[in-house]
Amino acid sequence: MPNFNRRDALKMSAGFAAATAGGFSCIELAKAGPIQVPVIDKLSVRVLVDNTTDIFFKPQEISGVKTEPGRSANSLRPLHSEFGLALLLEPQRGDQKSAFLLDYGWTPEAINGNMELLKIDPSKIDALIVSHGHFDHWGGLMGFLDKHRKSMPADLTLYAGGEDNFCQRYVRAGQGGDLSDFGMLDRRDLLKRDVKVMLCETPTVIGDVAFTTGKIKRNSIEKVLPNSLVEFKLKDGAGCNWSHYLPAEMEGKIVPDEHIHEHATCFNLKGKGLIVISSCGHVGIVNTVRQAMEVSGIEKVHAIVGGFHLGPARPDYLTQVVAEIGKLNPDVVIPMHCSGLNFTHEAERQMPGKVLTTTTGARITFGI
Repeated sequence: MPNFNRRDALKMSAGFAAATAGGFSCIELAKAGPIQVPVIDKLSVRVLVDNTTDIFFKPQEISGVKTEPGRSANSLRPLHSEFGLALLLEPQRGDQKSAFLLDYGWTPEAINGNMELLKIDPSKIDALIVSHGHFDHWGGLMGFLDKHRKSMPADLTLYAGGEDNFCQRYVRAGQGGDLSDFGMLDRRDLLKRDVKVMLCETPTVIGDVAFTTGKIKRNSIEKVLPNSLVEFKLKDGAGCNWSHYLPAEMEGKIVPDEHIHEHATCFNLKGKGLIVISSCGHVGIVNTVRQAMEVSGIEKVHAIVGGFHLGPARPDYLTQVVAEIGKLNPDVVIPMHCSGLNFTHEAERQMPGKVLTTTTGARITFGI
């Protein structure tokens, strides 16, 4: 895909003017240009939903990063795990404390139930972030909003990577099987729930404590491994306004998903460096971290966290990618969700003493 430039921005502005006229009054586009990356003193990441639950999980610590278990407040109701990811991010800057939700798992039952069992107060959440358009990352969102929207800030904003997040997705049932619906994040549903959308196709600061990568450049050895298919179509306010970033002949096409507007959420931890949180990393975890380094101007990588989508990777490719991660010299790597046990084992082999594991309910603390 071509890099985002001024011409794209002008096309985008025109496209969004048309979209707003069609009823997308909840949409805003983040301003292009350099960002001032804020510095935080501490960060807590609570794993609200992940693929597995380990009731025997023990505290760990590497390079000043600590993981500790989170237990259900009701011994008769366990935390629920499912294939998906939802994280509560709680950065602190001086006396300022913030809370963001990053992704929402596959079902509202998982995120709502786990928040209750972990005693998370949704009224203290300042903003919402969605990493990309896969159902296992936003499937629980509408049910979460239906339960908690009234207690949340009146000006609640969802930060999305770009229009691509709203495309219709499909998967195939087996090799060469029929297409099966894999969901579409519908901005009309967000409008009904009084949630504004901020499209972050360029790097964006959130709440004066976090920043997003914007559209991620693809310049490493990495490639997008097979996942879903995507349809570039906009009809009656549903789907994605593809026209500002793809040629006209792509209208209505269903093609392999390149996740054009997947983005990562990042923090600059005082005295430590970057914390890069990639929910799925379809565009490549090395590409993602390099993008965070470029837009922030910070070379030191403290932690690489989240899903890296290397579960389906071939052994030779996995070995290469882990070697490239090692060249970034992170203090700690924390794989989740779609990273795969194969990644964890290879990372432990190539980067001994740098890998921390987690489980649903766990809390990760940076800046102890």
